Amino acid sequence: MEVSSVYVQGDGSEHDRPAHPRAFLTGEDRKSDHLRVGPYVDFPVSVVLPAGGSGERTGLQTPKQFCPFLGRPLISYTIESFERVSWIQTIMVVVAKENIGLMMDIIQQFQHKKVRVVPGGSTRHRSICNGVVALGEEGRPAADKPKVVIIHDAVRPFVDEDFLYKIAVAAKEQGAAGAIRPLVSTVIATTSEGYLDHSLERAKYRASEMPQGFTYDVIYQAYQRCTESDFEFGTECLHLALQYCGTNAKLIDGPPTLWKVTYKRDLAAAESIIKETLSQSACLITGGLEVGVTLGKFLQKAFGSLDMELNVTPDLMGDNVRYLLKDWNFILVSVSPSCLSEVEAILTALQAENRALLNPAVIIWMHLSGTDEPSTSGRPAESAALISLASTAKLRNILLYGIRLHQPERSVMTSGRTQPQHFSHNQTKKTSEDHLTFVLFAVMYEH
Repeated sequence: MEVSSVYVQGDGSEHDRPAHPRAFLTGEDRKSDHLRVGPYVDFPVSVVLPAGGSGERTGLQTPKQFCPFLGRPLISYTIESFERVSWIQTIMVVVAKENIGLMMDIIQQFQHKKVRVVPGGSTRHRSICNGVVALGEEGRPAADKPKVVIIHDAVRPFVDEDFLYKIAVAAKEQGAAGAIRPLVSTVIATTSEGYLDHSLERAKYRASEMPQGFTYDVIYQAYQRCTESDFEFGTECLHLALQYCGTNAKLIDGPPTLWKVTYKRDLAAAESIIKETLSQSACLITGGLEVGVTLGKFLQKAFGSLDMELNVTPDLMGDNVRYLLKDWNFILVSVSPSCLSEVEAILTALQAENRALLNPAVIIWMHLSGTDEPSTSGRPAESAALISLASTAKLRNILLYGIRLHQPERSVMTSGRTQPQHFSHNQTKKTSEDHLTFVLFAVMYEH
């Protein structure tokens, strides 16, 4: 099968973006090689992402792989899951010819470095075949030809490195490997008149899922040998490997996160999962203050009860800079009402790391005031400065909030984006602490 030219964004020199994702959306995507932790393969692996579907079942005019949420199209989240994996060389995205320009714009806007684009075919198998052929086409350096090809759906954004490792290793050893999940419903066969013919024993069967992995030679030969009927009506790559290459795939139980965005409601579910994931950890910067350390100990306990992680550090200097690459939420403790330079320093550091390119980051400036300090309304200049800084930060996908804790009278929350929130002076200490924890979580989840 003849394949049209492969479209490349940039010079293609950055095949490696070292990473150690804690899950599919953690941010350790720019670590140096000596900090890499986790599974690693010593053979070349590339990915084919078929993304040529029209998304009719979503009921939307835009194909679901290009539908945006939280500021990015769905396919960008899927690409991110693979780009974080340092041992994956190339991600070949296969799209309809009319969407090539859109795909190239996405690659440029979100700085995806490992992606190549190839025109798709009229069916799923034809599109995947185009991607496989493009990975091994003449003219590519021999070192770039993958030993293993992982095939995945562009609309399955939640796949983690550990499972990709299992698929890649099994594919290299067995020739083919695929994810499976238990059936959730009984499968039945019907007669032509619409009556029950028979049902299958659910315990004996599994649902075939993505990702699937193959040695390059197996999947290439399978597509060279299959029939036009396979190309036109088939959907299962593992079946082609078995039928035309005699390769019996190793089946691996996959995690529940492998689900596919199929309907419009699934987009909302995906957004909720991403929000929840981004809000599951934070970094509290004490500034070396004793009161900050005390607050950090309390919040660590409170966060732990919610299955959330809070890292406490005096600053983001030296080895502590790792928190910039790990967390999306930062809580800065301060006792000075006019010391916004600390906030500006964090903003500068996040921008230097391009930290908010793919997902929004949150900074919460927590000012601990004394009873002798004037109220927020008495310091209009400081409030205006914070709001101005928040407006500028938002343009860079960084959300800045201010929380003022004034004890024992009352504590006022001010924000560049929200209305003030109050802690009543007659609340018990426990209620106030619970309220503070809730406010912090709500702010982090909002992004």
